[in-house]
Amino acid sequence: MHWHANKHKHTPYDSNHLAKTLTIVSGPDMVNLTYHNFFASKEKVTQVINRCICVVMFPADKKRVESALAAAQLPKGKYDTIKPDVFTETAFRSFMTHLCPRPEIYEIFTSYSTKPTMTKENFTKFLNEKQRDSRLNEELFPRLRQDQIKALIDKYEPLSNNSNRGLISPEGLLFYLMGPETTVVMQDSLAKCQDMTQPIPHYFIKSSHNTYLTAGQFSGVSSPEMYRQCLLAGCRCLELDCWKGKPPDEEPIITHGFTMTTEILFKDVIEAIAESAFKTSQYPVILSFENHVDSVKQQEKMANYCKTIFGDALLTEPLDKYPLKPGQQIPSPSELLGKILIKNKKGSHEKPAQNKKTAAAAADQTAAAATNAQAPNATSQDEGTAGQEVTAYEAMSSIVNYIQPNKFISFENARKKNKSYVISSFVETKGEAMIAKSAVEFVEYNKRQMSRIYPKGTRMDSSNYNPQPFWNVGCQMVALNYQTMDFPMQLNMALFEFNGRTGYLLKHDVMRRNDKKFDPFCDRIDTVVASTLTIKIYSGQFLSDKNVKTGVEVEVIGLPGDPKKKYRTKWSTTPNAINPVWNEEPFVFEKILLPELASLRIVVHEENGKFVGHRIIPLDAIQSGFHHICLRSESNMPLTLPALFVYIEVKDYIPAAFAEKAASEPTPPADATDQSPPAAGAEEAKKEEESKAETLQTDKAPADAAPDTGSSTSETLPEASPSPEETKASPEPEPAPEAKEEPSTESGTNPEPTSDKKEEASAAAEPAEAPSAAAVPSPTVATTESAGSGDSSQPQTGSEGNTAARHVLHSS
Repeated sequence: MHWHANKHKHTPYDSNHLAKTLTIVSGPDMVNLTYHNFFASKEKVTQVINRCICVVMFPADKKRVESALAAAQLPKGKYDTIKPDVFTETAFRSFMTHLCPRPEIYEIFTSYSTKPTMTKENFTKFLNEKQRDSRLNEELFPRLRQDQIKALIDKYEPLSNNSNRGLISPEGLLFYLMGPETTVVMQDSLAKCQDMTQPIPHYFIKSSHNTYLTAGQFSGVSSPEMYRQCLLAGCRCLELDCWKGKPPDEEPIITHGFTMTTEILFKDVIEAIAESAFKTSQYPVILSFENHVDSVKQQEKMANYCKTIFGDALLTEPLDKYPLKPGQQIPSPSELLGKILIKNKKGSHEKPAQNKKTAAAAADQTAAAATNAQAPNATSQDEGTAGQEVTAYEAMSSIVNYIQPNKFISFENARKKNKSYVISSFVETKGEAMIAKSAVEFVEYNKRQMSRIYPKGTRMDSSNYNPQPFWNVGCQMVALNYQTMDFPMQLNMALFEFNGRTGYLLKHDVMRRNDKKFDPFCDRIDTVVASTLTIKIYSGQFLSDKNVKTGVEVEVIGLPGDPKKKYRTKWSTTPNAINPVWNEEPFVFEKILLPELASLRIVVHEENGKFVGHRIIPLDAIQSGFHHICLRSESNMPLTLPALFVYIEVKDYIPAAFAEKAASEPTPPADATDQSPPAAGAEEAKKEEESKAETLQTDKAPADAAPDTGSSTSETLPEASPSPEETKASPEPEPAPEAKEEPSTESGTNPEPTSDKKEEASAAAEPAEAPSAAAVPSPTVATTESAGSGDSSQPQTGSEGNTAARHVLHSS
């Protein structure tokens, strides 16, 4: 939530009433804003501002707000004032602690100490057992030293009498769990941390489809501003649908052909791109032209605009080190820093002596047309106007080099040609069919050259397909409609905020190595240790501004063989969105085959199905431990207050047979650097067969492999009780939490409720819960002491925001 206050000053033109008004503007982004107007009884409105803010931020329960103000020894009356020098950080911290009591924190605390305070030794045990990743190498990542642990106590324990003796109270533990040290995301992964010197086909590239549109595909408004916004969001591949301009100017235009979408000038779009191309990322921008301009003169205009407006940023010639030859890879993102590359058909302008080559190219095009005609899933309705591009005349052709689009003929043909600079585009339905039929070959193709996937033409509402199955086979440019913030776009936005928002993510080496074959439908990868993810949803904080019941949904998005269960908590027991507590059994995703390609998705809903907030985090960026997870809006903007308190553990997957053996023998701590896949012995083979029964296997059939079945995207939480269908399938009552597999929906915001499919119940044995803390009183914060003086100077890292409220509440 963003907010700012505007005090209306007295002017000569009006009476004094304007000096008594206050407007607070708040909202999840810079567009969807709410205006709260206040009228004060006195002119000194700055004295009531802080009380106004408290009421506005938590309107669901004014009595609770007033009670918390009183407990924090702050004025609570309707016309009472809170002076700025009284409303200190310590006072605000006390107010928030009373407004949002945290019984679950006391439960955790009492499992390590039965006394009012925890010793440094017990705090050390807590940090090593709960906040440390079990896969870390002890030498490379040594445990915290005693002086570091003492520094944490000094920083977070509010009472100096405790910290001086090396003790930490429940309040101190809470403040530590809200601090930047417990962020759920490894901060290093947010910065540019990947090798950028590999050939461009070795990266996923953040890509936009029909970038010019602001709404629907049929009658939406086109705007050059969309190019600026997509570039500022880190997008590196933009689409320009170019059509002939009308006399007398004959200026090329950009629009969606044969629709009622508005037209914009090609020149205006090029200027917008030039302004914003390298504001967020310095890595190369690819402009994907769908060129319908069958005029030599207007194509010359287009080429000249690109040359004059982009200037030196336009890559007009191949680099000397990387000639356009078969068998030669194209350059890396780092070698093309600050460059703009044009993807447009490259015409044949050879001399007569090269007629053989021209004839061969024509034969390729004929074969491609024939192949396309036979493809059952690639109808003209699906493709829209993408297959009707015109000849590239010399002016446009001359500025095309490393990104040359060709009609796809076959994987065999592409392998023989061995041209890394040739790219093919596939409508999503054709791409799905290719994944189902030839996934391994698709991966091999994407090691050498690039593919671009785009939405089918029938998505007139600008909805999106699930990008994950296409990433699973290594497709680089998975182009989505950026004007629709549904689940596919949420997933896309979440992933590409990593690696410094460069718009490029390095693919896993199984998708780059020529000496290995990778099958995304496999149930084991030789060179990769699978992971097990366990997550326990404890509680929520400030989830809604209404008194409603809320629930949480958790899933893993990854390979077809990864766990498909979508877990849900029950609805919170009372209509309380300020501090609902679930504290149910942990959810376990047992065998995640390729952690670097999987993501954890958490979504919160109100009982009526309304979306509250979500978070998607790549599995390899998650830190084990207790975390306050800051939720995001549909557009992936951090929400100031809504958060979930969870415990997450990511560890190496151990087949049950090995786990039973390990349980009977003491083992040293796991050493991440020495991990290697278990030997493929008879015992493991037997266990692998057993694990197949536990995991829903995806057969290589088109119906199962379609991207929209890759991961469920329903945003509506059904009641926790079993459906009639499930009751028939399993007469035994299912324990909470439930695990259900859902049919996919394409929008992540407000889909219709869907019926659940049957799925085998699977419950892992979990350790007993810690003693209940119901009897432990709510914390009170001493206002006479500094509540962790180190907090105010601690910078917030990553993209988690830096507001005072979040600093007090949580940092991740």
